[in-house]
Amino acid sequence: MSTYLSQVWQLLRNYVRDISLQEMPKTTSVETEAVLPLGKSIKADKSVKFAQDNLQSDLCFQRLQESLKKWTILKSGLTSKIGDQTSGPLPSEFCLRVGDRQMHEEIYDLLGNRALKPEIVNELMELLVTDKKFRLELLFWRLEDFYRRWCQGEFIDGTPDDNLPQKTRLKLAAQNIAIGLRQVDIYTGLNVLILLLELHRYAQEQDELKQKITFYPSAQPDTDNFFTSQLLRIINYSDALEIGNFSSIVGQFLKGGNFRNAYLGDANLTGADFRGADLSHAYLGDANLTGVNFSGANLSGANLGDANLSSANLTGANLSGTDLSSTNLSGANLSCANLSRADLNRADLSNTNLSRADLSHADLNRADLSSTNLSHADLSNAILFGANLSEANLSSTNLNHADLCRADLSGADLSHAILNGTNLSDTILFSTNLSDAILVAADLSYAKLNGAKLNNARLNGAMFLGADLSGVDLSRVTLNDADLSGVILSDADLSGADLTDAILFGTDFSYANLNSANLSGSNLSGAILNGADLSHSNLSYAILGGADLSDANMEKMTWGKKQQWEDVRGLQTAVNVPEALKEELGLN
Repeated sequence: MSTYLSQVWQLLRNYVRDISLQEMPKTTSVETEAVLPLGKSIKADKSVKFAQDNLQSDLCFQRLQESLKKWTILKSGLTSKIGDQTSGPLPSEFCLRVGDRQMHEEIYDLLGNRALKPEIVNELMELLVTDKKFRLELLFWRLEDFYRRWCQGEFIDGTPDDNLPQKTRLKLAAQNIAIGLRQVDIYTGLNVLILLLELHRYAQEQDELKQKITFYPSAQPDTDNFFTSQLLRIINYSDALEIGNFSSIVGQFLKGGNFRNAYLGDANLTGADFRGADLSHAYLGDANLTGVNFSGANLSGANLGDANLSSANLTGANLSGTDLSSTNLSGANLSCANLSRADLNRADLSNTNLSRADLSHADLNRADLSSTNLSHADLSNAILFGANLSEANLSSTNLNHADLCRADLSGADLSHAILNGTNLSDTILFSTNLSDAILVAADLSYAKLNGAKLNNARLNGAMFLGADLSGVDLSRVTLNDADLSGVILSDADLSGADLTDAILFGTDFSYANLNSANLSGSNLSGAILNGADLSHSNLSYAILGGADLSDANMEKMTWGKKQQWEDVRGLQTAVNVPEALKEELGLN
């Protein structure tokens, strides 16, 4: 066992002396097997490999840390005059100890073998920002200059004698590390991109740095070229090795980034982290954004038409004026998001969380909102023509003046919702819960309300032309001044309802429960009240010309002294007619 430990110790010493990492497994496997049984040899190999991996990471981290600092050191005797410059080529007066050519070669040697891990990046940034003497601006400028050149293919397109990716690949091959030329180039560029993203994110939180360090991964937009496609080319270049390669390497470092006006159409960004990022006016049409985290991101004015955002996190995101037409948002979280004036025409929002979201003036024409949570959301003035809202949660939602014509709200919960002036004509409201809802001046013409609950709802001035309310729970509902002409209310529960001054011309109340209902001042001309329960109801000053009261229960009903009963039908078969009324009408 002592022989084995001495072998491991020797190997660790060799690493410190910069002995090739690839020689280690060969030495270990041969020498260890000479002193250990086969089973222990395998365990020893695994232990040594674990030590190798950790040591390799530590050595890479140390070299990278030292190099990042070295690249910002000026020649002795010179001082930095950084000033207010924030971008572009490095000023000629910067005489740096490490020139561009040497720095570029070192970048490929350090970053061309593998992707940077988050823990390495976090530790690097912590060390850099705590070192008060370190020139973050200078490092940013130099890395940004490298990134710009890399994006243009300067290094991989170099001549054979001057091709840095090829030189790095040959160095790695000498260490028995097999890697392709494109892999070296892609790893290097993406790792530099990661460092620039982290520098940008840190700088934007520092007042003294936010103007000096501003990074545009897709290039800074200008008036001549509205969209910038640099980042899309990088994504496609990276994904040429393997689909999703860019997202798996860089995706977790995109938070807080500046992607304004970036063209990312058809891009694969599955699972990327764009928290707090600026994607305003970016183009993401047809992009794969499944499971992406956009919480707190700015997507105002962006185009996400036909994109796949299923299961995405968009909590608190700004999507005002965004094009989300035909977008797949099923299962996404949009709680507290700003979707005002967004285009969601034919979008799939099924099973989406839109609680407390702002959807005012949004276009949701024929959108699928089935089983969606819209509680406390603002849908005022929204267009929901033909939308599917079946089984949706719309409790306490603001739908003032929204257009829900021909929408499907069957089984939806609209309790305590506000629908003043809302267009609900020809809407399907089967078994919909509208209890305690406010529907003042709402248009419910030809709406299908079978099995709906409207108890305690306020329907002042509402229109119900041709609506079917048979069997509906309208107990204690407020319907004063409402127009219910020709509406079918047979078997409906209107107990305790307020129907004062309502227009009930030809309305069908057959076998309806109007117990304690207030019908004073209403127009019941030609209304059908046969078999209705009018006990304790108030019909004073109501117009009853041509109404049918056959078999109606008139127990303890209130009527006016100058009530007009001419042409009222069915009084002979009405039950529990008050004695005073019988005497007045000569029915004794």
